[in-house]
Amino acid sequence: MNEQTNSGRPRPAATGFDFTESKVMVVGGTSGVGLATALGFARSGARQLVLVGRNEQRGKQAVEAVAEANPACEPEFLSADVNEPVRADEVVAQAAARMGGLDVLVNSTVAVYQPTLLHDTDIEAIPAMLTQQALGPILTSRAAVRVMREQRHGAIINIASDAAKVPTPGECIIGAAMAAIVTFSRTLAVEAKRYGVRVNTITPSLIANTGSYDRAMNLEFSRKIFEKITAQAHLGLTEPEDLANTILFLASSLAANITGQVVSVNGGISVA
Repeated sequence: MNEQTNSGRPRPAATGFDFTESKVMVVGGTSGVGLATALGFARSGARQLVLVGRNEQRGKQAVEAVAEANPACEPEFLSADVNEPVRADEVVAQAAARMGGLDVLVNSTVAVYQPTLLHDTDIEAIPAMLTQQALGPILTSRAAVRVMREQRHGAIINIASDAAKVPTPGECIIGAAMAAIVTFSRTLAVEAKRYGVRVNTITPSLIANTGSYDRAMNLEFSRKIFEKITAQAHLGLTEPEDLANTILFLASSLAANITGQVVSVNGGISVA
């Protein structure tokens, strides 16, 4: 199935992957990139798929969409705030128990924030901005590695952003959180490779058709900055499906020798 981007270029849906025997968990899988990724796995044959999120209604809708994409798939939704250490451990254990293992973990969690200059940022809000973005992937990756090392295989894909690599006004705090995800993931890749576990990171810039995009364009300050940035996306502004296709590749056997990498998917906005 082909879809059109905002630039009018055709985007082929991911094909050629076979996740029929894979046990997949997508944290943040009820909307945006996470949901597009879950749909990609389902369309590529995945029959065991657990979606994690905080909103029960969105979870129900996401499960229905995934089941429709692949009638052979039996997706499940687990409600959890993975920024809570005990709950992050529990939800990974629950998913692995229900599926009989865990082959792929995708972390697609996003903190709710709007780009703001540091001196205008409420000092009381800074700790939460850091932890709500970076802590979840760290906690769930830790729990997943404990399962995957026993299996001697597994793939973890964490989603950060180009804010980790490209300084952008208004992104001091979120950039620090994204950099934490990137460095954590690269270091975990070194630790986990001896167990056959691969860890990679995706770093998009702006992603159309997401809440983050809407928030960035909602304020005059950030809109002006990101309109200039968007103009550099000569290959087309990134959409959730672009990231999903890359994630499926990194989770597949085609990427069996790829670990510790940070892949920008940004339509040409930057090459950092």
